[in-house]
Amino acid sequence: MSNQSLKILLIFSILLTEVVGFLAPTSLAAPGDRPNVLLIVTDDQGWGDIGSHGNTNFQTPNMDRLAVEGARFENFYVCPVCSPTRCEILTGRYHQRCGVTGVSRGEERINLDERTMADVFQSAGYRTALFGKWHSGTQHPYHPNNRGFDEFYGFTSGHWGHYFSPRLDHNGVVVEGKGYLSDDFTDHAIDFAKDQSQPFFTMLAYNSPHSPMQVPDRWWNEFAESPIDSRATNPNREDIVFTRAALAMVANLDWNIGRILDAFASDGTLDNTIIVFMSDNGPNSERYNDGLKGKKGSVDEGGVRSPLFIRHPRSTKPGTVVQQLSGAVDLLPTLAQLCQIPLAGQSPSKPFDGISLKGQLGNSDAEAKSERSVWSIWNRKHALRSDHFLLVDNGELFDLAKDRGQKTNVASAHPDKLVAMRNELESCMAISQASQNNLRPFTLGFAIDQPDHLPARDADLIGGVKYSSIHPNCSYLTNWKNSQDQIIWHVEILDSGSYMFDVYYNCDPESVGLPIELTAKSSTTSQSVQFQFAAPSQSPIIGAAEDRVPRSESYWKNFSRFEIGSIDIEKGNCELVLSANVPEGKNVAEIALLVVTRR
Repeated sequence: MSNQSLKILLIFSILLTEVVGFLAPTSLAAPGDRPNVLLIVTDDQGWGDIGSHGNTNFQTPNMDRLAVEGARFENFYVCPVCSPTRCEILTGRYHQRCGVTGVSRGEERINLDERTMADVFQSAGYRTALFGKWHSGTQHPYHPNNRGFDEFYGFTSGHWGHYFSPRLDHNGVVVEGKGYLSDDFTDHAIDFAKDQSQPFFTMLAYNSPHSPMQVPDRWWNEFAESPIDSRATNPNREDIVFTRAALAMVANLDWNIGRILDAFASDGTLDNTIIVFMSDNGPNSERYNDGLKGKKGSVDEGGVRSPLFIRHPRSTKPGTVVQQLSGAVDLLPTLAQLCQIPLAGQSPSKPFDGISLKGQLGNSDAEAKSERSVWSIWNRKHALRSDHFLLVDNGELFDLAKDRGQKTNVASAHPDKLVAMRNELESCMAISQASQNNLRPFTLGFAIDQPDHLPARDADLIGGVKYSSIHPNCSYLTNWKNSQDQIIWHVEILDSGSYMFDVYYNCDPESVGLPIELTAKSSTTSQSVQFQFAAPSQSPIIGAAEDRVPRSESYWKNFSRFEIGSIDIEKGNCELVLSANVPEGKNVAEIALLVVTRR
């Protein structure tokens, strides 16, 4: 290679380093030299739902232990809701760049040309696993097993309807869980870590304390009558029973984290495992949040400020307090550098929005990277944070160094800062407007014999058919009573072939034998299969007895599986339509899930 070529290569490397945020090592470390990674993400746990953050209502000794034995971050931000945060964790890029614009109906899917954290670790020789909530796509190739995870056990939607031995997805196969979900997911994470033939990367994505507010008696009994001394920022809006349920659920999480620490210590893997602990957004109710304004769904401090603890004795000095402004987009660059995994293969057209925080982990006095900002968006609300200031899109400016509770608008006192941050926020908003989800169809047939799931939440409804809840994530379909009613899934068939269909259903005895039709309809062809349920399937509502407070999500039911038959379908976009000839007074069925397999 000529000197000129070497010079060009060096210049390109330097430019790419600036984009990525750190200089990636030139080669992989040997597997035995690389640490394991356990990334713990809780669901709807606010900044204040931790004892060491001033909450006197309970104790969280194991979460606090991670902070004491590692580094704790004072200015770490996530998104106002679940799936955008998960996207930013996995890609190191703002979720709008990756096609994620919502939390359901396909808007939660990460674009297929994005490389995930699991892809990075899998390519580096790690065994990879996700236990718990995915919320980034259900059908292949958006399924976790196609996004870098060797092992998946959990659910793919935004929330789940029952937390005690529910229906789950294990590598694409429908299975029944074992016990309370947080305990079950913890068991799987502990078991996965026992194989030490390769380093592991595990994402343990708990669904707690997201509603429905279900928790075993052992923890509920501790809080059912407990005094609530640490109150919400707006105490008159606080539901004390809901608060007690949230405390009980977080206490259970803390116990499970303690089980992990004990198991890893026993196996000899604890001190060679990077343990990251965080939440995906603010609290899901008005409860103690250290005086912060807002909750889940808000771009204010209470909606997006998250705990972040990183424990790793080899790279993190115990008791380190990090002031660096940081966010979910920083986790991929940080963990990759800690594990000596190069990221130079990232496309220059898809630069990271995140930076590596490795240099902050062992030194509380480390100089913060200047001129940094973090952007938040949800429900047409935007906010921008700099090292000391917060600008919300109504023009209010707050000095977070002095006013974390956002009580005093200081825009008039800092006109230059206001203009600069407003210009930057407008640029961010332009990214949002240019990256709107195009309502992509749901994909089927990615691989032969790889089942795809079309849940009720992904269907469009014609006529009187209804979701069982205003929240579609874990709903089933009901009120199917008329011949004009239709259930439609808009899909993209990725390859021509014979497709086998199974359905999870409930129906009354008097509805057995009603003629039902499933039609695959494209712009040029229409193929159908007719069927009828041969046996009734009935289930009471499940979950109400376990709820500690009333819910708005759908209750659960048990559903039977029925083999519909097969249809030959050509590659391309089509509609899958369920319809029936319904005599007056009949109720066809309740539908929870369509399972589709290319043969």
